[in-house]
Amino acid sequence: MSVVAGLLGRLEADTAALRLRMEVLTRQVSTGRRAEAQGDIAPALPRALSLRAEIGRRETYGTAIGEALNRTQATQTVLERLGAIAREFGDGVAMKLDPGDTSTLSLVATRARAALVEVGQLLNSQSAGEYLFGGSDFSRPPVPDPEGLPTGGLAAGIAAAIAGLGGGNAAAVAAATRAAAMDDGAGVTPFSAFLSDPASGLAEPRRSVPAGDGQAVPYGLFANRNAAAASMGETTGSWARDLLRGLASLAALTPAQAASPADFRALAGTIRDGLKSASNAIADEAGALGLTEARLSAVRERHAVLTDALKAQLADIEEVDLAATLTRLQATRTALEASYSALGRLGTLTLTRYLP
Repeated sequence: MSVVAGLLGRLEADTAALRLRMEVLTRQVSTGRRAEAQGDIAPALPRALSLRAEIGRRETYGTAIGEALNRTQATQTVLERLGAIAREFGDGVAMKLDPGDTSTLSLVATRARAALVEVGQLLNSQSAGEYLFGGSDFSRPPVPDPEGLPTGGLAAGIAAAIAGLGGGNAAAVAAATRAAAMDDGAGVTPFSAFLSDPASGLAEPRRSVPAGDGQAVPYGLFANRNAAAASMGETTGSWARDLLRGLASLAALTPAQAASPADFRALAGTIRDGLKSASNAIADEAGALGLTEARLSAVRERHAVLTDALKAQLADIEEVDLAATLTRLQATRTALEASYSALGRLGTLTLTRYLP
């Protein structure tokens, strides 16, 4: 009987081990993970923690880049419309200005005033509640009063200069309109106090997005100054100011200025050239932003590819092969059933069954 008892004890121990293995395999099939706690994978824990940190870092970069691309896409839409306005009035309206035919000047002025308001509203465009052209001042509009642009300080200054056109002073009038558009003084500039402050908005760098360790890619634009584009020709140095200057000049024209045909033609040429400069610089800005978008998209794709590779490595440490685990579970279940059966048979053994 001591032999039977010894066999029974060993069989019970083996059965307990099989039950424990069965529980582990069942849990692994249910959760897909090797262990419930990180400490249960102690030998591989440092590697797992390192992989998780790297995955988190790259996912953070990818998320930030995605948000930046949402903003750049919204910005591109705005630039497209601003460019269309510059072309409409530069290549169309301003090209038709003629001191011999002033019958359309009233309509031109009306259209230009409406366009001024639209430009101000476009420069106040937002993405996810943040102003796109406001620099780091995300919560306040870069153009505080777009509806007031046709009667604001900039428009009034330009109108006053144009009202004095005549006697061969077209160049001086053009210079005065340029100066008015470049004036950052309160009551004249249509732009926010932040953007007009030399110590803050006028001096700060473009908004950028962290694309990797030690890598910041600039993509932000400003309402009152160029970002990547360099304005050429008849310009204030800013495509937005050039556009506002041209529209305000058109809005200020009346038949009275046609009394001096030569000056009228010269000023009309200045307006056309200024709007052409605005159109070209807006196109350059959009092109540069497009290159930035391509770069950011490529970087985000690299982060995504590397993240997938890192997740696969982490899965090798933390997760199980479901098919293989199911196979082991079935084999363990079969062995456990056999062990239970053997225990049952061994438990029925008595000495009397073997006595004659």
